[in-house]
Amino acid sequence: MGDRMSITPLAEACLTVSQEALPESQLKLSIEVPALRVDQTYERVLQRLSQRVKIGGFRPGKAPRALLEARIGEPALREEVIDALIPPVVSEAIREQGIESVDRPEVEVTELERGKPASLVATVTVWPEVKLADLDSLRVERLVSTVDDELVEERIAELRAEQAEIEPVEREIRTGDVVIGDLTVSVDGEELPEEARPALELEVSEGVLVPELLAALPGRREGDLVEVRVQMPEDHVNDKLKNKAATLHVKVTGVKEKRVPELSDELAQQLSNNEQETAQEFRSALREQMLERAARLDELNFERSVLKAVVDSSEVTVPKALIERELDRQIDELEHKLKHRGLRLDRYLEYRKQSLAEYRAEEAPVASDRLKVDMVLEAAGKELAIQPTEDEVTEYLRSESAKDPETKGEDIAKLEKNEVARDYFRHRLLRLSILEALVARVGAEPVADSGSQIEAKEEVQIAE
Repeated sequence: MGDRMSITPLAEACLTVSQEALPESQLKLSIEVPALRVDQTYERVLQRLSQRVKIGGFRPGKAPRALLEARIGEPALREEVIDALIPPVVSEAIREQGIESVDRPEVEVTELERGKPASLVATVTVWPEVKLADLDSLRVERLVSTVDDELVEERIAELRAEQAEIEPVEREIRTGDVVIGDLTVSVDGEELPEEARPALELEVSEGVLVPELLAALPGRREGDLVEVRVQMPEDHVNDKLKNKAATLHVKVTGVKEKRVPELSDELAQQLSNNEQETAQEFRSALREQMLERAARLDELNFERSVLKAVVDSSEVTVPKALIERELDRQIDELEHKLKHRGLRLDRYLEYRKQSLAEYRAEEAPVASDRLKVDMVLEAAGKELAIQPTEDEVTEYLRSESAKDPETKGEDIAKLEKNEVARDYFRHRLLRLSILEALVARVGAEPVADSGSQIEAKEEVQIAE
């Protein structure tokens, strides 16, 4: 065909690219595409369309160029050229500039005409720069929990209470008893049937029963009707009770006494699975156990404090595009878990009384914090030059897999050769190694006070 243009290799038609930094980890790329490359793209598009567009009297690809372009129309032809030219041009510009983009660029074509250079602007979100905290100047308090006699005796009292025998009694209610009663709830004089609880067991103890009932029940007897006014919380699951003043009605139908055994040698043997013979041996072993657990929790709390201090003292702005991508991943994971349990995401959100947009908005700050931690840890790993070797990854994979009693030797051997599995364990080992290095690097200021005793007690109980 006489009016065809010869196609020159694209390497001869280089791009001109300039960068401008924008807020929120974005770059503005101003890209100029040489006229030669524009004309080449027009030619290739027309060659392709000539095989598809039917023009009466001509075989595919044989119609005159002017007739073909008239049939296609200039606006449609321009869109076809944009689709063919812009994506590879933008990708080439990003690659040549060494940019690590985190989402699809937004592109605006400002000029595109045959015989002239094309101009376009691409806005690209890039991985943010992390200004890592000065690790040597950070100081973090390290709580040193103590376990005194009082804490040990409190724990022993809890263990004794778990062995208590509950027996019916015919007397007035006393603190520590278990009351059997029929509970009904009313608001503004209207009973709520869905809140009724017949034959409910109520332990008359602080921290177990609402304060109003705790004060009203002692001294009452079987057959009595006890009524108290209670302010319901704003987050109550029943909308009719949210932030409402409700009346609780308890018809006492029985009283039981909790008989707590003393710490005898026999009970010590029972509680320790015969590892300790006497009550004194049990008391000493319990103290050592509580000290060990408190020390482990102190170490865990210190690690968390170090990580928080490093993250809080580092500077990084998480781009919105990354947050949206993290939310997409989180929702996909949630949907997969729900599906595995026979549930649907839309029903789950309906139960939460949220739209998908509201759920994303609620989770966005959490996703942003999670990404910031990841970015700071990655930056810390680079500064500290931490990179596990393949042998270390293999050893970590083996040790972690061996913790599962159902994992067999051949399964571990397969995991060692599975690159997806290795990447997973490599990432976990890298994070652990970075955290260990940070804990060793950041200065610790030991602190011990009465508050740490209480914390140790509470945490030990949680750990169990």
